[in-house]
Amino acid sequence: MQEIINHADEQMQKSLVYLENSFKKIRTGRAHPSILDGIVVDYYGIPTPLNQVCNILAEDSHTLSVTPWEKNLVPDIEKAILKSNLGFNPFTQGEVIKLPLPMMTEETRNQYVKQSRAEAEKAKVAVRNLRRSANDALKKDSTLSEDDRHKGSNKIQDITDKFTAKIDAMLVKKETELMTI
Repeated sequence: MQEIINHADEQMQKSLVYLENSFKKIRTGRAHPSILDGIVVDYYGIPTPLNQVCNILAEDSHTLSVTPWEKNLVPDIEKAILKSNLGFNPFTQGEVIKLPLPMMTEETRNQYVKQSRAEAEKAKVAVRNLRRSANDALKKDSTLSEDDRHKGSNKIQDITDKFTAKIDAMLVKKETELMTI
């Protein structure tokens, strides 16, 4: 029984990590290098994450600076950034690519809040599915008594409630970041 509960706990923790990574991709109005984490560049025929072929720095709160380690990658990096649909319009100054972040309007802030809520709901659905799977595993375990199944089910529900509360807290924090000007 404890093995099933531990497995459910580990999997629910992975849902939190996924949500955290999803939230990093939703920009909050401040320049942060993690905004570019999902971008992949064609590096000598091999798709490579952007942060493995260049240095990414936040120059100020509204500008990112991308400095490729090889000069010939500048056009490829610009194309990858444009293809990412993150809303950046890169321009090059010598060997450095500058990414000014567009100012966030109230409308874009609300869209990002909606997107954050959708990501949080996906995480909650994943947690609930894991709860259902764990409860099914408890029901199928013929070595457990009815009381043990009930106790295990209660423990799984407690874990589910704990992770749902963490997801809600993460969402509130992200919404606060998004709505702060």
